[in-house]
Amino acid sequence: MSDESRAPEKEHTESPSAPSLQEKPAKRDAYSLVAELLSPKNKQQKHANNPPLKGSHSRQAAFGARDALGAYIAKPESYPSNVVVYYNDNFVVIHDLFPKSSLHLLLLPRDPAKTRLHPFDAFEDPEFLSKVKAETRKLRTLAAGELRRKYGRDSAQDKERQDALNADPPPDVLPQGRDWEKEIMCGIHAHPSMSHLHIHVISVDRYSERLKHRKHYNSFATPFFVDIEDFPLAKDDVRRYPDRQGYLRRDFICWRCGKDFGNKFTELKRHLETEFNEWKRL
Repeated sequence: MSDESRAPEKEHTESPSAPSLQEKPAKRDAYSLVAELLSPKNKQQKHANNPPLKGSHSRQAAFGARDALGAYIAKPESYPSNVVVYYNDNFVVIHDLFPKSSLHLLLLPRDPAKTRLHPFDAFEDPEFLSKVKAETRKLRTLAAGELRRKYGRDSAQDKERQDALNADPPPDVLPQGRDWEKEIMCGIHAHPSMSHLHIHVISVDRYSERLKHRKHYNSFATPFFVDIEDFPLAKDDVRRYPDRQGYLRRDFICWRCGKDFGNKFTELKRHLETEFNEWKRL
């Protein structure tokens, strides 16, 4: 979720346009979901424009605006699979309600000793950090499978694999195809807007109607977004002081081509659509 959001419905669950990673009950192992998504029998599906779930906002509101993620941590089983992707004893994975890319998930640790800490502090614990990194890698694989499901047919790098998938019968060994895991960012914001620790797992495209202003873009396009693999941070790492560095006040730089748009957000948005359409066809 973006670090400028304040209302509970702006940082969690699925937006009407967000992808649904599964259609079966939420409590399933992520690896089995990956296998299902990448199955030769799997066909790309159009996404339904699902409205927000009735009653979900009231449960979140009970925790307060900044505490709304606590509802998912406390009772993930009470949410359907188009909200909670999967959960286990240590983590809950949800769709971001206001995604800032075409795929945007949140990984929520459930350790009560860590869940209200700032990530810079929580990740000082090497054992906890190791668990978070392992689960993030697992989720990155799942998210990459979903990108392939959504965009694989359009991707030149995936053509050979897609042709193999459509063969009858398909080959025993599929071509590797595009490395979609490289199209996923996993990390935290230097100033989280929500009280509960959460890790963003988000596609690189920054293509979403919910990306509406400077903070939305720069919170994912500058060092304000800290990759999970960069932890633990050195004590003198400048990313510990995002206000001093002015990350969110920087000019808009295209994530893909590097073009500088200055303060022209409307022009950036038009450009991001062009870049998105080219990116998915790579």
